[in-house]
Amino acid sequence: MPNFGTYGLLCVWESDEASANFFSGNPFFKAYQKMSAEHFTMYLESAESQGSWNGFSPFLNSGKLENEQPVVVLTRATLRFSKIWDFWQKVKNVSLGLEKYEGRKFSIGVGEWPWIQQATISIWQTQAEMLDYAYKNQKHKEAILLARKYGWFKEEMFARFLPVRCEGIWNGKNAENLI
Repeated sequence: MPNFGTYGLLCVWESDEASANFFSGNPFFKAYQKMSAEHFTMYLESAESQGSWNGFSPFLNSGKLENEQPVVVLTRATLRFSKIWDFWQKVKNVSLGLEKYEGRKFSIGVGEWPWIQQATISIWQTQAEMLDYAYKNQKHKEAILLARKYGWFKEEMFARFLPVRCEGIWNGKNAENLI
């Protein structure tokens, strides 16, 4: 079930200065921050991306990832309306498998339109551990195969980022420890 008490905001900045200006004084951001019990911000460097988000590819491919460094992953898909039920029948098993997987430090599902447009953000101790989950975990592999076989997605995107820093509070703890 969607968690309507947790929200995410994803932004792409032209510069560190533009980011700092937004976080220090944007009324929209400040209003949400004021209403929040806690919040944290991850600063990321785009490394690899494939696919699109509403027809756009918002992230650059720097190719700077190495297997033994931390990685943040964003997966995003728009489900075909006729395939929603099939998708949701399988995703629970994949989510349960992710929660206990070696190397996962954090993961959360966020949806622009719950049940239809899905996204997952995850933080991994190393890219190697993330790849192990993505391509060796049976439940995840099965879901990938079924998605291809039955055409669950109208659009999809996968992006990997290098974590730069994290600040704020998550689940009552300093968010710096997430990366």
